[in-house]
Amino acid sequence: MRINSSAMRFGAGLDDNPNGVPTAAKARRIAKNWITAHLADLVVEFGLPEVDDRYQAWQVALLSPSSGQVVGNLRISCRDGSVLSATQPDIINTRLNGKSNLEVKTCCDIPQLVPNGQEVRCGDSRQVLAEYNAESLDFVITSPPYFNAKPEYSEYATYEEYLALLRDVFTQCYRVLREGRFMVVNASPVLIRRAKRSQSSRRIPVPFHINMIMEELGFDFMDDIIWLKPEGAGWNTGRGRRFAADRQPLQYKPVPVTEYFLVYRKHTDKLIDWNLRNHPDQKAVEESLIPDGYEVTNVWCNRPASNSAHPAVFPETMIRKFIKYYSFSHDVVLDPFAGSGTVGKAAVAENRGFLLVDNNPDYCRVMTSALTPTQEVVNQCRLI
Repeated sequence: MRINSSAMRFGAGLDDNPNGVPTAAKARRIAKNWITAHLADLVVEFGLPEVDDRYQAWQVALLSPSSGQVVGNLRISCRDGSVLSATQPDIINTRLNGKSNLEVKTCCDIPQLVPNGQEVRCGDSRQVLAEYNAESLDFVITSPPYFNAKPEYSEYATYEEYLALLRDVFTQCYRVLREGRFMVVNASPVLIRRAKRSQSSRRIPVPFHINMIMEELGFDFMDDIIWLKPEGAGWNTGRGRRFAADRQPLQYKPVPVTEYFLVYRKHTDKLIDWNLRNHPDQKAVEESLIPDGYEVTNVWCNRPASNSAHPAVFPETMIRKFIKYYSFSHDVVLDPFAGSGTVGKAAVAENRGFLLVDNNPDYCRVMTSALTPTQEVVNQCRLI
């Protein structure tokens, strides 16, 4: 169960300004009330509350009393004291007790099949993709969940668990991808906020760890496409503010405004033109020629996208480019972390089929509604 407690106002009546949270002390008191309500007998300590001024919210770290490690986070509205998002209680319990949370989550299927190779599947990609034949899909493009960047979106007990999940899913992607065909992975370093004033924040180089996994699985690295966002896009991370204030050496931290799209090819001894010459539909190959106006360099400028149904979405214009550059007309495109279904929309626009997989029933319903507006979702889907 995701915690969404916008209606649970633990801040009311705590001081003379019940509707606001002006101090770190008040933020801690609200966090203590949340812990009492949700964690029963579990004992946690508090880290340093910090204000994320872009969202007008306090970030409060929950710490293990024995190790001092971060086991969870709360985001508390500065305006009214509501808990905007929180680490799931079972994740906090897992981290405190050192248990793994990497079981395969099964989900009943939402049986939405659309003509011409268009399919939405609700379930764990490790399980769903195992049902498909080897070398049956033509192109993979995906953006795995950001590691613990947004608790309301996804959260994992440990970074090792997160990488293990990616390895399992990408293993299946390698198996179902045709020989010599391409896979693109969107990723960026993730900022882990400091828990105490005596600690430093740190950035985890997620794309480089993903690259190690991909090469170990047998993918050949081909290109790194850099997604360049507008300058203001990275200020919400808080990086660069301390340096901007006093300009002291060693404190320099640039504001991140880029993400990677890492491009891989499934290993083969054959050259790329083998895929061109041996494609079963040569008319589709001819139809797929790239017109003028294509991206010449590996730095692509594009504004971030937004969608009220999902906290992290692809810009569709970028995805359409990748689909055009790395697949043929009538190919089937896979996204194993499909989210709001942007890959499906882009695939349809470029005359491709799609297979979209996600384990969140709400996202699957959003995808199905957007891609097949005349059909109804006929099965209630519930994570077990």
